[in-house]
Amino acid sequence: MAFEALLGKKVGGVRVVPLTFKILVVFVIFLLVSNFSSNYINLTLNRGELVKLMNELLVKELKEIYTFASNQYDIFRFSGDSAEAAAAMEANAARELKRSRSLALAVRPDGTVFFQSGGAKRLSAFPDAAAFKSIAESRASGGAGEGPVFPTIDGREYFGVYKYNEKWDVYLMRLEDREEFYAPTSRILVQIGGIIIAITLLFVVLGAFLIRFILRFVRRITDSLMRMQESQRLELLDLSEAPNDDVTYLGASFNTLSSSIDNLMTIFRSFVTQDVVQRAYREHEIRLEGTQKDLTILFSDIKGFTFMTETLGNDIIALLNLHYDRAIRRIHSHYGIVGSIIGDALLTVYGTLTEGTSKSLEALLSAYEIQAVARSLREAMTEIKATVEEDRGGLTPAEQKVYRAVLLEVGVGIDGGQVFYGNIGSSERMTNTVIGDNVNSASRLEGLTRIYHAPIICSEYVTKEVMAETDRFRFVELDTVQVKGKTEGKKVFYPLDTTTADAAEFERFERYSVGLRAYYEGRWDEAREEFSHSGVMAASVFLQRIEGRVPPADWNGVWTMESK
Repeated sequence: MAFEALLGKKVGGVRVVPLTFKILVVFVIFLLVSNFSSNYINLTLNRGELVKLMNELLVKELKEIYTFASNQYDIFRFSGDSAEAAAAMEANAARELKRSRSLALAVRPDGTVFFQSGGAKRLSAFPDAAAFKSIAESRASGGAGEGPVFPTIDGREYFGVYKYNEKWDVYLMRLEDREEFYAPTSRILVQIGGIIIAITLLFVVLGAFLIRFILRFVRRITDSLMRMQESQRLELLDLSEAPNDDVTYLGASFNTLSSSIDNLMTIFRSFVTQDVVQRAYREHEIRLEGTQKDLTILFSDIKGFTFMTETLGNDIIALLNLHYDRAIRRIHSHYGIVGSIIGDALLTVYGTLTEGTSKSLEALLSAYEIQAVARSLREAMTEIKATVEEDRGGLTPAEQKVYRAVLLEVGVGIDGGQVFYGNIGSSERMTNTVIGDNVNSASRLEGLTRIYHAPIICSEYVTKEVMAETDRFRFVELDTVQVKGKTEGKKVFYPLDTTTADAAEFERFERYSVGLRAYYEGRWDEAREEFSHSGVMAASVFLQRIEGRVPPADWNGVWTMESK
């Protein structure tokens, strides 16, 4: 968590580094480079000045050594003891040496050391032949016999001055180890570096809090956008208490754009099926494609729509919207996809949002919900009629006609099986559709609701799927029908909800089923008797069909529809 808070979360395999962290990293790099560079330049310049001062001190010390050596030469002329003179000169030079590697040398023209003060080890000869040769050549060419010298002794770089003493015929040298001389300034650089780092860390902490506070809404916006990407839903950014800066302006602009897109998406969802919306969110495109799928199709139609349209005129739209608003909500609650709305007809598909055999059960539950919506509208209109009759004593003929027109009755047909489901059209205009015999069959089954006076009729396919899921529904076989354009008969069923049907209704349909078996077997007299006493409205169809007739010789129990 701390790592993500510092370096950000990964989105799509790419880490989204917080802007605060980037600013701090750049700030720290520039701060450290600036401070260390300025201090290094300062140190380099100071070292130059220190070397100048040291050279002046070395020249002064060398003059003293030179003077003392000249005096010792006068003493040597009387005593004749060169070793004693060398020891005296060595002791005198040693008094001015302050560092462990400071050197005072007297070197003969052949390179051997006459005396030595200081140094890490005793030298028998001057170790840097090239430097000594340069000194000798300078004097031989008429030089002053004095000047700076930069020898390498025992692998270490030295700097200093030399002066030739004619009396002793030696080159007197006063030398300092460069690294040892620079050691204090190096320690100072390290100390200053530590101070710089400590101060930088302090300001990093303070800067982090300050930058996070200034850019707090950047983090809020980023977190909100990540949540939106995960949920695939646009939301408005919370800009409460946001300062009036560029970040807030960006957030406000996003909210404006988000509102516009959300409105467009709301419109998009209203005109496009839910599965297409989900695929568009997931794949960011909609393609012209389709597949064979095992789906359940529900087709509903409002009965007497022509009479309603002639009676209500433009008000039919308000009535349809009132019905569809409630019905479609119920359909969506059962995972149905409204494929198309054609005036009074509604085509719904089940099985695209959820996988499994429950699609037929969801379709059947939706059918009962649609009937409940229509029934509630009829009851509401009946209550209004009763109120008007109570207030005015009755309805006018025109009002009676309107009342009959608004009493919505809906027929529902349900079938299922293998169908083509997908998008057809062109890249400029496409539509989502379902194509197949089972789609046409659902429409034909809805048409049969008018003939058999049943609100819902479904196929054997639907019956088997629902019975595999629940025992709530009892499926009453209504007939075996060969629809127009087909060569085989199909059994059609009325789903009876056992949770609402009473015993009398079960008894009526049981007697109807007995009559139907007799009808199939060609025992029409017995069938006529059972149908007549069943009390089921669908029985009237058979009574008319067999009235005054006997079964034909090739009777197979299948009734052929003459119309769609």
